[in-house]
Amino acid sequence: MSRSDPRAPGALPPVVLVLAAGTFLMGTTEFMIAGLLPQMAADFDVSVSQAGLLVTAFAVGIIVGAPVMAVLTLRLPRALVLRLALLVFALGHVLLALCTSFEVALAARLLTALAAGAFWAVSAVVATAAAGPAHTVRALGVLTGGLTVANVLGVPLGAFAGQLTGWRGLLWVLAALAVAAAVLIGRFIPAPTSERRAAVRAELQALRSTNLWLALAACALILGGLMAAYTYISPLLTDNAGIPEPFVPLVLVVFGIGTVAGSTTGGRLGDRWPMATTITAAVATAVGLVALAVLSTYAVAVVCLVAVLGLTGFTVNPIVGALAIRFAGPAPTLASALTSSAFNVGVAGGSWLAGLALETRLGLVGPALIGAVIAGATVIPLGLLAGRHAVRDRARTA
Repeated sequence: MSRSDPRAPGALPPVVLVLAAGTFLMGTTEFMIAGLLPQMAADFDVSVSQAGLLVTAFAVGIIVGAPVMAVLTLRLPRALVLRLALLVFALGHVLLALCTSFEVALAARLLTALAAGAFWAVSAVVATAAAGPAHTVRALGVLTGGLTVANVLGVPLGAFAGQLTGWRGLLWVLAALAVAAAVLIGRFIPAPTSERRAAVRAELQALRSTNLWLALAACALILGGLMAAYTYISPLLTDNAGIPEPFVPLVLVVFGIGTVAGSTTGGRLGDRWPMATTITAAVATAVGLVALAVLSTYAVAVVCLVAVLGLTGFTVNPIVGALAIRFAGPAPTLASALTSSAFNVGVAGGSWLAGLALETRLGLVGPALIGAVIAGATVIPLGLLAGRHAVRDRARTA
């Protein structure tokens, strides 16, 4: 922090909050589609399952597009990349709002996902650099909080706004907000004349780091385990726990509150005790998922466990994301993009395996149990990281 910086000690710079608002927009557009699928399917004259490809297209765009866009934009000033990403994001929404062809709609979703991937990769680097080494995890916790709030509000917001204005009207609103965010970010992150240009070779060489891949594995596994259960939580709540269907969205809000608390907790504890915090949270998530399966017929217990799982599962996210950026050294942009890809790989893989488990004799508790196995496996890369850190620390003191 410079002498002229008016921030109080320990306070995050305003740019982190502005970037978190941007990640909220990106997350909202990913999650809201689930609440609009019936309307969109009717407009495009496709089945609801076919309309679900709009969700898949976005996930694929993030998984593949985030690292690709990170490399392609390395030579551009970061402020410019953020503004361009928001403007392309807005363009994708305009195309989707205007189109009448389902194929064009898929292309618009892919374009939007590419912009979202580029935005996340660069925003994570900018936020952590602005916050400083002492508050790296906390800054990423705030950014992740933008995504978790979008997870909580995206689907109900999409369903509610779609009823009021139609799904096309909501897209116009998001496009306008993205343009406004581009202008705002331009004020908070002016492009410096002496900004260091990253080299593609340096970014690719960072991929040789074993620690980086261990952190990315932890990213994918913890989200995979958590989302395996969450994807199919609604039938568990209604059929096993006996919770009336109109109250299911309230339980999902409880989960969302837990995820926000988890992101905040991880951001607060991760800078001081990264390995202890992540390993404890991963074990707690696995145990919580087993408890969810065992106690699935007790409504009060299920609601409490849903909140706890949001807390423990999302405590890990900002910490492993910050570790990935740290392990990349002077070439953090590609590593940041890969964390976004890893999260989405975890979500896609966990949901797929949970669907298979649902069709077995385990039935509705299958997704929670398979999620427990996946989340428990997070301890493997985290334990290896902790061991490598311990060896390095002993070598330094020897």
